[in-house]
Order: sequence, then C-alpha cells, then structure tokens
Amino acid sequence: MSDGSRYHSAVIFVRDIEAAKRFYTEVMGMEIDLDFGTNVGLKGGLTLWQVDPRHIIPARLGSNPLATPRANLFELYFETGDIGAAFTRVKSAGMDFLHELHEEPWGQRTTRFFDPDRHLIEIGEALDAMARRMRAEGMTAEQIARKSSLPLKQIHEMLGG
Repeated sequence: MSDGSRYHSAVIFVRDIEAAKRFYTEVMGMEIDLDFGTNVGLKGGLTLWQVDPRHIIPARLGSNPLATPRANLFELYFETGDIGAAFTRVKSAGMDFLHELHEEPWGQRTTRFFDPDRHLIEIGEALDAMARRMRAEGMTAEQIARKSSLPLKQIHEMLGG
C-alpha cells in the first residue's frame, strides 16, 4: 500500500485472557512476545485481547460482542507509519466504519472498519510512529513509556537513541 500499511497480525477477542494464554502457550506451544495484561502478542503474529467493556469496540458492537455467533470475534490488524493517509484511503473507498480515527488509552491512533464480508479490520499507527508523534507533542520518553506501557528502552530505540 502506498501509505506504508502492511499486514501485522490477527487479533482474537477472548472472554478470559488467562485461559486463552494457557491454551495458546501450553496447548498450542506458542510463545508470548509482549504481555500487556489483557492484550497479549504471541510470536508468529497472533494477538489475544480481552476487551474492556468500556472500550470503543463493545461500545459500538454491543455490550457483549462475544455472546452472539456472528459477532466479529476477531479482527485483522494492519499497521502504518501514516495513519492519516491510511484513514483517507479507506474513507475514500466508502468502507463502513466501526469508528473513524480514535486514540486508544495507550496513545496509539486507530481506525476500525468492515471488509465487504463484514470482517472487522483495524489499521493502527505503528508504535514507533506513535512514539515519535507523542515526542513531537511534547512528551518525554518516560511519559511515553508510562502512557503506552512499552519498555523505556524500547521507547528510546524508537526515538533514535
């Protein structure tokens, strides 16, 4: 894609993050790459997410999106260094949005929409782009690490030292 968007990972919405972590690590033999509590990235490109009921996804899909059989139990996640350009491209394609540009509690800007078969697609601001934007907005590396829950060392690497 011309704005730098690329497929990143599949996200599976789960009811119980601890049970899901046990299943994917103990039964399926996957390894945890990043663990943010209710959002766990596994090596190989699968993410498990126990969505907070106050998050924008259940707010737009209904209070319990896991209760009904065709309830968008997963999303395909893409990342981009230019979320504005990606959003403009999707908007101009006339896609049906779950939500337009939105800042997540950890600072990442995202947009979510449905593909032609009503699968949920997310495009998120790449974490290094998020860190650079936050720095440009006046945040220190320590503030970015606190807000994003990313390790300070990783923030420094993202910011170029």
